[in-house]
Amino acid sequence: MPKPAAVPGKTAVRGSRTGRPVMALLDLLGRRWTLRIIWELRDGPLTSRALRTACDDASPTVMQARLSELREAGLVELLAGDGYRLTPLGRELMESFLPLHHFAERWSKRGA
Repeated sequence: MPKPAAVPGKTAVRGSRTGRPVMALLDLLGRRWTLRIIWELRDGPLTSRALRTACDDASPTVMQARLSELREAGLVELLAGDGYRLTPLGRELMESFLPLHHFAERWSKRGA
């Protein structure tokens, strides 16, 4: 069963009794498979099956729980016939990951 979505500023989350927005976001993103799901949806919609495959065959139960949480948070939406995709808010979040992605690429090449 998915954890209830944190309401930034109103719901206590890991690391914050007040549910500060950044802490609520970090709590959501820190859940198993959440970041990977967002990453895999970066190029467009994926069906549930394609998303599971892209996520190294993650458990269907965990995937559905995470997708439910991401939908409740307004970051992912389900399109009839097309599968899951990032919402405009989810795409904005994905854009904020790109500098981290570029850093990770540079970091991985250090000393190579």
